[in-house]
Amino acid sequence: MSANPPHSGNHSVVLATETPLPLDCGISLEAVNIAYCTYGQLNADKSNAILICHALTGDQFAASRQPLTGKNGWWDIMIGPGKVLDTDKYFIVCSNVLGGCMGTTGPKDTDPKTGKPYGLNFPIITIADMVRAQALLQDYLEIESWFSVIGGSMGGMQALQWASAYPDRVFSAIPIACAARHSAQNIAFHEVGRQAVMADPNWQSGNYYASESKPTAGLAVARMAAHVTYLSEAALHRKFGRNLQDRDNLTYGFDADFQVESYLRYQGINFVDRFDANSYLYITRAMDYFDLVEDHGGSLANAFEGTKTRFCIVSFTSDWLFPTSENREIVHALIAAAANVSFVEVETDKGHDAFLLDTPEMFKTIDGFLQSSAKSRGLIS
Repeated sequence: MSANPPHSGNHSVVLATETPLPLDCGISLEAVNIAYCTYGQLNADKSNAILICHALTGDQFAASRQPLTGKNGWWDIMIGPGKVLDTDKYFIVCSNVLGGCMGTTGPKDTDPKTGKPYGLNFPIITIADMVRAQALLQDYLEIESWFSVIGGSMGGMQALQWASAYPDRVFSAIPIACAARHSAQNIAFHEVGRQAVMADPNWQSGNYYASESKPTAGLAVARMAAHVTYLSEAALHRKFGRNLQDRDNLTYGFDADFQVESYLRYQGINFVDRFDANSYLYITRAMDYFDLVEDHGGSLANAFEGTKTRFCIVSFTSDWLFPTSENREIVHALIAAAANVSFVEVETDKGHDAFLLDTPEMFKTIDGFLQSSAKSRGLIS
């Protein structure tokens, strides 16, 4: 155990060595590596810790320079001194999810039974499994209760799972732009992406790690298709319209005539440099399997029965991937469970990705909720 949890920095720890980590699929993992970043300092009574849960293609570098791309962290706009997630007040923790490819145990890591990368021998994982691994990290850091668990999209699913599975270990939760179960439409989009990866001849049934050729073309197409769902029609029209890319006339061919085509190709090409194809398969599958309703006898309210956790649910008007209606279902279930819940639908044309962008109303909402929660917990007077 860690008698003195680390302050700001990039860290990695091997856990589940004494007690294996049980997974929903029936398999247990031993010696699970968890890579995580921390920002700010933990206070004396360890009551100011916030867990940030990343989305599908995110990582632990929420407010750090990403080592593979050199770009700023994906939530740098939210985390830092004086920002909404103020590192002068809070101790921020963000870990790479189980099944990921930035240091936490996943399919590209070595299977101790074979001495080779797991590939498709890695067990199927769920959102609940990701949260169980994060709970091991919480124990390691000797943090009895998170002040807040926050995340958007898949990160929001993790926040809901935390509040349902470990209510006594979560003082407040902020699920953003998510749902309590993955819709048929979203499962369909994920299947298109997975098929694109598996159709790439360089995928080699997941055994490409020793090869010089990787399934980059398939993974790039998967990323392109998914990225369209993160935006709105209005945002695409505003950014690109039907503008041509570096030309005055159509080429009457299949080059990237339009700016939007060039943009998507850029997104796909850059994604393959930082993400593992097999991790993409596993993590999308984990999202597909997420269903708090089915897990609790067909009643979402049962998932939060008796909870003392404070909730703030945030949705966006132009998000068609996780529409406001699905967020409202969570709110209604929390009300039925007599939970303390706030809900804000932010008006924006930025689509699902609004939670990653400069969205002032979201900033104001989360800041106000954290301030209120901090008073309730005695962090501030």
